[in-house]
Amino acid sequence: MIDITDVRISKIEGDEKLRAFATIILSDSFLVGDLRVVEGEDGFFVAMPSKRKRDGSFKDIAYPLNNEVRALIEERVLQAYEAATGNRAISRLEKGEPGPVRPDLLGVEEFGFTPKTNPN
Repeated sequence: MIDITDVRISKIEGDEKLRAFATIILSDSFLVGDLRVVEGEDGFFVAMPSKRKRDGSFKDIAYPLNNEVRALIEERVLQAYEAATGNRAISRLEKGEPGPVRPDLLGVEEFGFTPKTNPN
């Protein structure tokens, strides 16, 4: 499991759905920025950093490779958002709903990495 050692929140005012940008620091060694705290119809969620492609669509450029890590990131970012703003951020997690399954995301093997196996 990853170790999220810090979460920083930058509030956004005046946007219809975007509430904040977030930055997470992993193991005091790696920073991932431009996560977005978005208020959707079913509550708050965390969108991963993305860039616009030439055809106008967006592609995530940093993202978790499994739902367990996605849920951890969303939980920590929404807790930090609540602490920074005082606003309650009801999420899918509180309702017991899983996050979206993203078939367009590459799995660890497709991305060119071989998962480590435990020799024990």
